[in-house]
Amino acid sequence: MDAAEYDLIVIGAGPVGENVADRAVQGGLSVAIVESELVGGECSYWACMPSKTLLRAGAALAAAVDAPGALPAASGARRVDVAAVLRRRDEIVHEWNDAGQVQWLQDAGIELVRGHGRLTGEREVTVARDGADAARLRARYAVAVCTGSAALLPDIPGLADARPWTSREATAVQQLPESLVILGGGVVACEMATAYASFDVAVTVLARSALLRGVEPFAGERVTAVLREAGVDVRTDAQVTAVAREDDGRVRVDLDGEASVTASEILVATGRVPRTGDLGLEVVGLEPGAWLDVDDTLRVRGTAWLYGVGDVTHRALLTHQGKYQARAAGDVIAARAHGSEIDDRPWGAHVATADHDAVPQVVFTAPEVAAVGITAAQAEERGIRARALDVDLAQIAGASTRAAHYRGQARAVVDEDRGVLVGATFVGEDAAEMLHAATIAVVGEVPLHRLWHAVPAYPTLSEVWLRWLEAYGRESAVSI
Repeated sequence: MDAAEYDLIVIGAGPVGENVADRAVQGGLSVAIVESELVGGECSYWACMPSKTLLRAGAALAAAVDAPGALPAASGARRVDVAAVLRRRDEIVHEWNDAGQVQWLQDAGIELVRGHGRLTGEREVTVARDGADAARLRARYAVAVCTGSAALLPDIPGLADARPWTSREATAVQQLPESLVILGGGVVACEMATAYASFDVAVTVLARSALLRGVEPFAGERVTAVLREAGVDVRTDAQVTAVAREDDGRVRVDLDGEASVTASEILVATGRVPRTGDLGLEVVGLEPGAWLDVDDTLRVRGTAWLYGVGDVTHRALLTHQGKYQARAAGDVIAARAHGSEIDDRPWGAHVATADHDAVPQVVFTAPEVAAVGITAAQAEERGIRARALDVDLAQIAGASTRAAHYRGQARAVVDEDRGVLVGATFVGEDAAEMLHAATIAVVGEVPLHRLWHAVPAYPTLSEVWLRWLEAYGRESAVSI
């Protein structure tokens, strides 16, 4: 079987793989991209886009309820129109049809090969195709693995046989269950609890610890409180001992020291595993199913031609961060192919430096949680002489014009020795829209004394920056 040759072969045509391929093509390389499912990947059809669409109506309704005059008394029950939300979700995911994404690949000059790709030799990928002979592809320079991650199914007796939902089933739902029990306390668990509660589904969250452990504690505490206000049964420190799908179709979840919980469906949101189990990683001496250990140019350590980009690296399991990595990887693959100079210094053109300490993330719960950089606790663990600045967002003029009962909090973490921001967390309505300014400040290491000259418009929530600076003190900022 003759092999088709390309400069670069990308395995996985999600947003990460698409961006690696696009940057490499723009760098003058020929590229084939291999995909076994839908072009556009998890984010387009089962994660970011559909989940945020499911959440939007509830958030908009809550905002209208708290803006006097926006919802006339005659507006009725003030309930989300679930059928309309699901129709909009179907539009957003294009009815799970990837024709538009395929057209984009063609327009970008990227060759699509349908099927399951595996490494079968050095710079060689063999693609198994339904109803057709396998295709053998050869890469002149590099192969990039961009296959993402899948939901982790914990080893709980009976769970696998209970036909649990993962995030895919939760975001692609066609018929709402009467009740839903969610295992987990991370982003997926909290967002889906928020969405399904807005649909009047009875939701129970079973988390082994506090919610949203990766951010400042006050964020998880606030989300927990609001979920409970919305009628969600949130149980932390819950230890699940067994799961069973009973004869009547309902799911029973047994707990250590507590009464069992029953629900129509169960959603497992306890983490992610890399989709590397059947990729032929043994060709390069790696264990199938492992996360890929890469350097900051996204090249797999110990290899000269294999790259891992996006979730498979376990650096930052976020679409926007994966696309950021993809831009660096596509550019560096092209540069190495042409023998050009490589800029692999921190914050250089060919590295993903931001993965380490400047990752932005938004949790689209009620309230929204937006964070970038490190927390106060992480700063202490690293030996940074840090100071946390806390502001009640409800005391800012922009909050009072936005909602009658605005509730929120913001924290800045300042490196006292350098006089720069190293972390920021916002909790409240529209918190997501305040995040990028903090991301720029963290990435740019903007001195606090210069930030006094970045004047926030009045009346906006961005006045939190002025409140932070006032709390820190101008003399302290200038003296650093």
